[in-house]
Amino acid sequence: MKKFALLLAAGFMSSVAMAEVTKDEIINTYFENTGGLEAWGKVESIRMTGEFNQGSMKFPVTLVQMKDGRSYMEFEFQGKKLKQGVFDGETVWSTNFMTMKAEKADSEQTENTKLNINDFPDALYNYKEKGYSLEMLGEETIDGVETYKLKLTKEPVTIEGKKVDDVTYYYFDKDSMIPLVQETEIKSGPAKGQISQVKASDFQEVEGLYFPFSIAQGIKGGQSAPIEIKTIELNVDVDPSEFSMPKADEKNK
Repeated sequence: MKKFALLLAAGFMSSVAMAEVTKDEIINTYFENTGGLEAWGKVESIRMTGEFNQGSMKFPVTLVQMKDGRSYMEFEFQGKKLKQGVFDGETVWSTNFMTMKAEKADSEQTENTKLNINDFPDALYNYKEKGYSLEMLGEETIDGVETYKLKLTKEPVTIEGKKVDDVTYYYFDKDSMIPLVQETEIKSGPAKGQISQVKASDFQEVEGLYFPFSIAQGIKGGQSAPIEIKTIELNVDVDPSEFSMPKADEKNK
C-alpha cells in the first residue's frame, strides 16, 4: 500500500481562489483526491482489522461495513470475541461485557441505525440525493492545521421520544481537502451534551482508494481511544451469520 501524498491539481488551484472555495468544490475534491466518485460507488463492502488501544492494553479489532447497511465491530479479549454495534439489517445488538451474552438494542437505537443505511461508504457521498443539507461555516485551525468547517445535517433521529437534528461538523484540511476531524454532540447517556470527536490520519492507498489507518475517537478536549488499522479489504464476502444474534440469547429476551 502506498502512503497518502496529496497535491492539488494546478488547474484547480488557478481556477478556485482559496477564499472563495465552495462546499461542493470541497466535497468533489475530497472524493477525487481519495480515488474518485465512480470508484467509491463500486465498493460493496469494507473490512478493517487492527488494534484498539485502551490505556496500556491493546485489543485486536475487526470492523465490517456492507453497502446494504449491515455492520459490526468485533473485539478479541482474553481469547474471546465480543461484538458491538451489530446491525443485521433489522436488529441492532451487542455483547454484554459482564454477562458475555448478546443483548438487543432498544427500539429507538434500532430505528436511528436504520436511518444510516444509505451512508455507505460515506455520509457525504451523494449527500444531496440522500436529502441531506450541507453548510459552509468558514475556517478554523485544528491542531495547528488550517481547515474549512462544514456542517452536515441528516434526517432527524429520535432521542428519548423526541426528534432532534442529526448534525456532524467536518473539518477539511485546506491543502488536501480531506476531512481530518468530525464532531457530533452526544445526545444521551452519561456524556450527554459533550462533543464526540473523531480524528483521522495516516491515509494510505487500498485498491486505488485512500483510507485513514489511524483513527482516534473520544471526547473533545479529553482522552481518546485510538484504533491503528493494519489491513483494509474491499468487496469481501462476509458470511451472513456474522451479523446474526445468537439464537440462545434471543430466547432469553
